[in-house]
Amino acid sequence: MAEPVIIERYTDKWIDEFNVIGYKIRECMGDIATRIDHIGSTSIIGLDAKPIIDVQISVKSFHPFNQIRKPLEKIGYSYKPDNTELTKRYFREQIGQKRTHIHVRLDGHWSQQFPLLFRDYMRLHPNDCKEYSDLKHKLAIKYRNDRKSYVNGKIDFIWEKMKRADSWAHNTGWVNSESDF
Repeated sequence: MAEPVIIERYTDKWIDEFNVIGYKIRECMGDIATRIDHIGSTSIIGLDAKPIIDVQISVKSFHPFNQIRKPLEKIGYSYKPDNTELTKRYFREQIGQKRTHIHVRLDGHWSQQFPLLFRDYMRLHPNDCKEYSDLKHKLAIKYRNDRKSYVNGKIDFIWEKMKRADSWAHNTGWVNSESDF
């Protein structure tokens, strides 16, 4: 049976959990990671979310892959080679660990910039953040046992906000903030 979709009220503990994870990643990867960032819903203060910590590790190259894979496996993350998104390498927690998604992307690539822009935009636009929380709760009720439909139900909202975020970025001169780690 699929894991149910459960949305929790925002909590500051998500930042603390990320900080522990980010520190471990920085320690094991050193300069291989050009950035280590808290992304996804748990990175946006006030946004209700599934209690899953998403971490984006930016690297200059995926090659040699063992310089990425071995350190992450050493601290308890498993590589998921069946990931269909070819612009990232994906890792997950091992059984019994806190649910964590590790997204390794190329520094400067569009797919690396996307979650950072979305995060930064949402952090500064509380009305959009509230609207997203409401949508997540609604979809979690409707698709409690259908994670794929839950995710698909957010796509139009995310693209609508990314259009606004793109305009906001142009009007404000947005650039990535400093890496979280």
